[in-house]
Parts: sequence; C-alpha cells; structure tokens
Amino acid sequence: MGRIYNFSAGPAALPEAVLAKAQAELLDWQGSGMSVMEMSHRSKAFVSIAEKAEADLRTLLSISEDYAVLFLQGGATLQFAMSVLNLAAPGDTVDYVVTGSWGKKAVKEAARFAHVNVAADAADSNYTDIPDRSSWQVSDNAAFLHYTPNETIGGVEFHDIPDDVATGPLVADYSSTILSRPVDVSRFGLIYAGAQKNIGPAGLTIVVMRRDLLDAKRDDVPTMLSYKAHADAGSMSNTPPTYGWYMAGLVFEWLIEQGGLDVMAQRNQRKAETLYGAVDGSDFYQCPVAPRARSRMNVPFTLADAGLDATFLEEAAGAGLETLKGHRSVGGMRASIYNAMPQEGVDALVAFMHDFEQRHG
Repeated sequence: MGRIYNFSAGPAALPEAVLAKAQAELLDWQGSGMSVMEMSHRSKAFVSIAEKAEADLRTLLSISEDYAVLFLQGGATLQFAMSVLNLAAPGDTVDYVVTGSWGKKAVKEAARFAHVNVAADAADSNYTDIPDRSSWQVSDNAAFLHYTPNETIGGVEFHDIPDDVATGPLVADYSSTILSRPVDVSRFGLIYAGAQKNIGPAGLTIVVMRRDLLDAKRDDVPTMLSYKAHADAGSMSNTPPTYGWYMAGLVFEWLIEQGGLDVMAQRNQRKAETLYGAVDGSDFYQCPVAPRARSRMNVPFTLADAGLDATFLEEAAGAGLETLKGHRSVGGMRASIYNAMPQEGVDALVAFMHDFEQRHG
C-alpha cells in the first residue's frame, strides 16, 4: 500500500522529504557510525544538531536574542501549569480567553495556582466563534493574558493578535498553528507549542519566552518546571527528547527550503479556501464555525445526514483519505491540513466529497 493522505489532528503527517532524510540517516548520522537516537545529548554531534535547529527556528520566526528558545518535554498540556507557576505569584490574577476545549483545560489547570479571570468565553456560540473584543472583561493587574490562537478540536482560529486588550504579557498556546504563517513574536511574552502538528513527532514542546520574564514569580517552582533552569542549561537540564529535536530540525530545514513562512501561509490559505469552498458550495455539507473565525489548519464539517458518517469514513479510507473522523466531543468530520498536507491531498478530499454527495445526497 502506498502513502495515504493523513488528515489527523496530531500526531500529524510529516513532510515526505523529512521522513526520507531521517530514514537515510537512521543508522549512521553523517558518518558518525551511530543513529541520532544513540548519541549523548552532550556530544559535539548532537549539540551541533540542537544549535542548528534553534538557529533555523529563530530564522523562520524572526526570533530576536531578547527571547529564549527552549526544547522541552511534557506537551503543551504541561505548559498550562508551567506558565502560571513561572509568571504568576501566589494570589495573582491571570486572564484567560476561552474559545474551545484547550482553552477550557488551560483555565482548569491555572485555577490550581492562581486566581483565574475568564475575560471572554465563547460558550454562547457553542465555541464556533470568537467573542468581540469589546466584550472582553480583562483585569487591571493581570499577571498575563492567555489565549489559544487555534482551537484544534473546534476549528476556531484568531486571525490577529489580541494584545490591544492585554494589561500583562500575552501568553499563547500555538500548538496547532505555529509555523503555518509568519507571526510577530515580539508581541508575546510567552509562546508554547506541542510539536506533533507542524513541528515534528510527539514528545517535544517548543517554548519561546521573553528573557526578562524568565525569573519565576514564586520560589517553590520545581527545577524541571522552571523556565530559567531550562534556559540556563540550554534545554538540557536532563536528557531532552533528542530524536524529536533532530526531527524538528529537519522540518525547520524543509520549511526554509520551501521559501519560509510567507510561502507556507500562501499554500495554507489556498488549501483552506479549496476545502471551505467545497463545504460552503454544497447543501450536503456544513461547517459550524463562523466564517470570520475559521481555522486554516483544522476544518470541521458535518454531513446533512449524520447517519451517513460511518459510510463516509469507510469510503474515504478506501480512497486513501484517512483520520477524518471529528473529535468525540464535536462529532462529524475534521480535516487537519497542516503544512505537510499537500494541495493534492485537499483536492483529492474535495473530489471524494463531491462524488460521495452525488451517490448519497
């Protein structure tokens, strides 16, 4: 069987060129006689891999030296706690904007360590839109304002940066939209992102943090949850996820070879327009998300007859279109079209959707 088109929300598809290079280097990385998986993280060979990966990421996102770049473990979910433990003193207020499932989980975790003010909540729209900025109730003295630029499950995405309403540093969970287009890092205090969507394999988390915020606001932060400890140790306070770091570096190289994030933004916009156009141009399919808040990475859609969902998924899999089932909390379908998904994959999905409608509509 050949390669399928994998529309998984994560772990997600990786560029084939990256997989091929990793395969070629698997047993012997550049004449070292060993796999990257076998290297000491403190060896000259791996340090060179790590340094290049960081340099390439800084190039892609135009990250200045005012920011530390960390390669950590624990997933974005650990950052729900780690960000609060480092940026908020006991008793501090932290502002959160909730536009979906991951925002709700972040609030729940943050409430264990600080007073949470939910400045805005998209519950009234059933998390299919973003509340108007004029309705946000931010605190006067918040330690930071946290939001989720792209909600993977519901397919809701911010198309601008809401720093005009924040009274403290802006903190963002960029897991499912990082590297899909340029972003002005200088407008954030902290960005974090799980790797398994647009960066590399699961097990790695990228943190980009303003250096003046590295000193924790409380003295009981465990060493392994301290941003400063990780920054001071070059992300090697303990053995890091070396192979994930290496794979991320290959993805960064690939992105630079493609022309950078401006090129990726154009590709992603075209893919999204193709898929949303097919959904909106049919009475058989529907996207529940408000057009102004639609994600370019995760496209949810439903069928006119939910009784056909299982048939749609079975026939799609037979056509080489996999992992299109929507999240269990939402239902329907979801096509995740991250950087590694080619336009041809989206075109194939749209052609299948048209054919399925002709036969079952």
